[in-house]
Parts: sequence; C-alpha cells; structure tokens
Amino acid sequence: MAGEVTLVDLVKTFGDVTAVDGINLEMPSGEFFSMLGPSGCGKTTTLRMIAGFEQPTDGRILLDGNDMAYTPPHKRNVNTVFQSYALFPHLNVTDNVAFGLRRQKVGKHEIRERVAETLELVQLTGFEKRKPAQMSGGQQQRVALARALVLKPAVLLLDEPLGALDAKLRKALQLELKALQQQVGITFIYVTHDQEEALTMSDRIAVMADGRVEQVAPPQEVYEEPSTVFVADFLGVSNLMDAEAVGGANICRLQVGDFELDATRGKTDARGSVRVTIRPERVHLEPQESTGQNRIPGMVERLVYLGNSVQVIVHLAVGATIQALVQNVGTEIPWKQGTAVQAHLPPDALRVLEDTGAALAPLDEGAVPA
Repeated sequence: MAGEVTLVDLVKTFGDVTAVDGINLEMPSGEFFSMLGPSGCGKTTTLRMIAGFEQPTDGRILLDGNDMAYTPPHKRNVNTVFQSYALFPHLNVTDNVAFGLRRQKVGKHEIRERVAETLELVQLTGFEKRKPAQMSGGQQQRVALARALVLKPAVLLLDEPLGALDAKLRKALQLELKALQQQVGITFIYVTHDQEEALTMSDRIAVMADGRVEQVAPPQEVYEEPSTVFVADFLGVSNLMDAEAVGGANICRLQVGDFELDATRGKTDARGSVRVTIRPERVHLEPQESTGQNRIPGMVERLVYLGNSVQVIVHLAVGATIQALVQNVGTEIPWKQGTAVQAHLPPDALRVLEDTGAALAPLDEGAVPA
C-alpha cells in the first residue's frame, strides 16, 4: 500500500533560526500519525516541507522510498487540509470538491461519480448546491476534507484542521475524522497543539520541542511513559518534583526532602539529581493519620470542581504543590481547604526522569513557523 513517509535528518533554517533541527521520523502507510507540540516547535514547518510548500535546508523526505524533498507540491501524491478551509466562496459544494479533478482534466462522468462518493463519505450528501457561506464551520471542514480526499492522495496532511471550531463540535469531529481515516485507509499526518486531539485520534504521536522530536510512541505510552521532562509536563497534567536518586535498580529509592519514596517506572537506575513525575489521577489522598511507605503529608490548598471530577491542590511538607484528581461519584469528598492529608504516591505510578528535556516554549514566539 502506498503512503509511507520517512524523514531523514530533516533540517530547516530561517536565517539564524533553526525551525527543524535534524529530525528522523518513520510514518508507515495507513497510519494516523500526529505531530504534537507548542507554538514554534517546528511541527507546521515539518508538515509544509512534506507538502512541498517549504524546501528543506538539509535532509531527505521519502514518499514510498522516493526522495521528494525538492519536488514541486503538485507533483507529490499528497494533499493538505488547512485550518482556514480555503474554500472558494463563489463555488458551491460540488464545484469546490470537483475543482482539483477538473484541473487534472478528469472526465465529467468520473467527476460526478467521485464527487458523489466522497460527499457520501463525509456525510454531505444533499448539500451539493450550497455555497460555503450557507454552511456551518463543521460542514465547511467536511467540504475541505472531501476536496482533498476526492483526489485519492497517498498521504493526507492536516494542519490543525479543527482549530477554528467550538469545543463540542471539535470533539465530535475528532471521532469522525479517526473513523474516516480507518475507512479510507490512507496515511494521515496531523499537526496539532491540542493534546486531547492527538491522544484521541492518533496511532502514534511525535512530541516536538525546539525543532526536535522528544518522543515517538502510541498515545497511551506517551501519556503513561513519558521519556523526558518536557513530554511529561506538556502532555496532560503532570506533577513534577525534584528528587535525589540514592539507590536501587528495578526499584529506585528517592530522597524527596526529608521523605523517602520508591519508584518502579522510568530511569530506575539513575543516581543523583532527577525529576519524578506522577499523574493527578494516580495520587491517592488519605486521612492525616494514615501511615506507610510512599506517603508525604500535606495540606489542601484549593478544590476545583470540574464536573466529572474534582481537582484537589495539595501543598506538601517538602515544599512542592501537587494536584490530585478525584472522580465525581455523587458523594461529597471529605476534604476542604485547610484539611491536613497524606498524599500516597504509589511506586508503580512514580516515574523517574533525567532532566534533559526541552523547556516548555512560550505561546507566542514571533515569526518562526510552528
């Protein structure tokens, strides 16, 4: 099956700024692959190089084994869906979707068949005569998808295509987009800064920072087994604490302030200064009088009601502040602001990280493409 993309030592510089810094990625045919990261991390620049809108400074872009790094966009078997939709406002749905086919001089009968099939695929049958201004944002996004899919590309590139939609519609389209990708079976390469989007839809995720790839793995592994401090901090909510690794192999003994903790995940053979992380849903809050290993006393600073759960902010005796997530099961939780508690941090939920990851990038980084 066509649609395998491989990036080899890919570099892109803009003047003195390195936007993409020697990345290597393999995206097998038929995979839903996401590039995730903050603004300015290089993900959109990478996508634009795959599309042919930017030429790399160095490196190779292989499509089914052929180097396409300097091939014009119209000669690559890829297509792109943008956040802005880029529909022709004076054309109706049929003419928008058929535009590329007409440029390729496809016969009228085949155009009618392929447009009808693709509109059915994106659930827009019956909308053929509408203009973009007569459609909702979600419907316009489906038209943009149909226009790209009707050309039957080997690879579909998606540059934050759901970013302009409201939260409820975005969640619905995430599920639809994944189902659509499985139905058509072509390679989707998706760029987003939205962690939930990446986790919901992707077969694998590349987390990027400062033009480099921090980790590539399936969603569950990236979330539960982050390989760097940056990944742990960027993807979801993570409690990070400074610690001193003082011993152990399969179990790492950690000194956190005056307290000792055992951790069984991550760099358990590390020694010296490390960071230790635990997800809020794995923190167990217990009464102040609770005893046992891997417990640190603290005080509840604040409770935040989230609907399906309650976020409990706890200031620990070691000086760190952590978050615990308590599921809403219909009963009142026993903690209030000022309540003394024990924070139980199970060894199999604590992950030891060497602090070599990138720093979180600011949201606005000027003119360098994302």
